[in-house]
Amino acid sequence: MATIERVRGYTAEIGPAWLAGAIAAGPATMASLIAGGAGFGYTLLWVAVLSAVLGALSQYLAMRLGLLTEAGIVSVVEEHLGDGWAWLLVADTVLAAGLAQLVIMKTVAGVSATITGIDARVWAVVWGLVLAVGLASGGYHIAELGAKVLVSLVVLAFVASLFIVPIDLSAAAGGLVPRIPAGVDGALVAAGVLGGAVHITLVTMQSYTMAARGWTREEFGLARFDVIVSMLGAFGVYSLAIFLVAASVLHGPNVAAGELTATAAAQALGPLVGESASWLFLLGLWGAAISTLGANTVVPPYLLADKLGWERDVADPRYRAAVVAVALAGIAGVFVGGEVFPLLVLTLAFGLVGTPFALALVLYLLNDRQAVPETNPTVANVGGVVLIGVTAVTAGSFLREQIAGGLTPVTLFVLVFAAVLGTATLLLLALFVREQFGSASTTVESAG
Repeated sequence: MATIERVRGYTAEIGPAWLAGAIAAGPATMASLIAGGAGFGYTLLWVAVLSAVLGALSQYLAMRLGLLTEAGIVSVVEEHLGDGWAWLLVADTVLAAGLAQLVIMKTVAGVSATITGIDARVWAVVWGLVLAVGLASGGYHIAELGAKVLVSLVVLAFVASLFIVPIDLSAAAGGLVPRIPAGVDGALVAAGVLGGAVHITLVTMQSYTMAARGWTREEFGLARFDVIVSMLGAFGVYSLAIFLVAASVLHGPNVAAGELTATAAAQALGPLVGESASWLFLLGLWGAAISTLGANTVVPPYLLADKLGWERDVADPRYRAAVVAVALAGIAGVFVGGEVFPLLVLTLAFGLVGTPFALALVLYLLNDRQAVPETNPTVANVGGVVLIGVTAVTAGSFLREQIAGGLTPVTLFVLVFAAVLGTATLLLLALFVREQFGSASTTVESAG
C-alpha cells in the first residue's frame, strides 16, 4: 500500500523529464521512425526499442549529475574543467538546438497549413509570436504543462492508430535482431532514430528543468520515476507505435518511401487503412511538432544564462529576451529549402554527432569526487560507457556514409564539427585516465 501511495504521489509531481520527452517525441524522431519503417519494414525495429532504453539511461545520468551537484551542467563544467570546456558545450548545444528550431518550425507551419489551408508563412509568424509571448510571460511552468498535455495526447493518438492498422507480429519479432541495412539511408535513419532519444539538448537541459522545479537530491526517487515514466513509458510507446504503423502499412511497392514528406506519410494512410488512421497520424504529427518547438525554445537560453551568470527565469530581462529571440528566430525556418522529412532526419543525425561529447562530460563529472562526492555506481558507469560507444559508432556510421555520398559544404561543416568534438572527447578521456592513474600512484607512494 505504501508503494502505491508513493507512486501516486510521484505521478502528481512529475514534470521536468517531460520537457526532454517533448523534444524526443518530436517530428524529427517521427520522421526517422517513419523513414525506417517505410523504407526497411520491420528491419530497424530493434533501433526503435534501443532508443527508448538508451534515452532513459542518458536522462538518468544527466539527472544524477544535476541533483547531486544541485547546479546547471554548464556551471559544473566551468568550475571543474574550465571556461573553454564550458563554452564548447554551450556552442555544441546551441548549434544543435538552433538547427532543430528552424526545421521544427518549418514542420509546424507546414502541417498547420495542410490542416487549415492558411499559408505556412503566416503560421510561422503566428507560432513564433505565440511562443515568444507564452514562454516569456509564463516561463517554465507553461512549457512543462504544455509538454505534459501535448505529449500525452500525441501518445494516445498514435496508440489509437495501432488498433486500426494490421500489425504482422511475426515479422515484427524478426526486426528485434540487430542489423543495419547497407547504404547511406540505413545508417542515416538509424542515427536519426537514436539521435531522437539520445540528443545533446535532452542531456544538457535536465539539470535546468529540475532546478526550475526546485528539486534537490532529496527528490532523487521522484526524479528517477519521472525519467522512467517519460522516456521508457511515454516516449517508448510513441516510438513503437509510429514505427509499427509505418512498417506495417507504408512499407511496400504502393508507397514510395523515399518521397514521403511530413504530411504525405499521414495522407498515404487514408487510401490504405482508412481516413481515421490518416487523421490520427496527422494530428499526432501536429501535436508532436508543437510540443517539441516549445520545449526546444528554452534550451539555448538555459545554457547561455548559466554561462553568463543570468537568472534562469523570465524575471531576469536578459533571459526573457533570449527566449523571445530564439522563438522569433525560428520563424526563418519556413524559408529553409528542401523536404521536411529528410531535413528532420539530418537534424537528428547532426545532433547525434555532438552527443558523445556531452555524455562524456556527464560521465567524467559523475566520477570526479570534487564535483560529485558520492561514488557513481558501477552499473551507471558501464551504462554510460556503452551509451557513449553506441552513439559514437552510430554517428561515425552516419559520417562515413555521408562522405561516401560526396563532399558538400554541409558535409564539410558536419565533418569539422565532428572533428572538433571528437578531439575534445578524446582529450577528456586522456585527462580522466591521467587523473585516475595519478591519484592511484599518489596513494601507493603515501602507503609506501
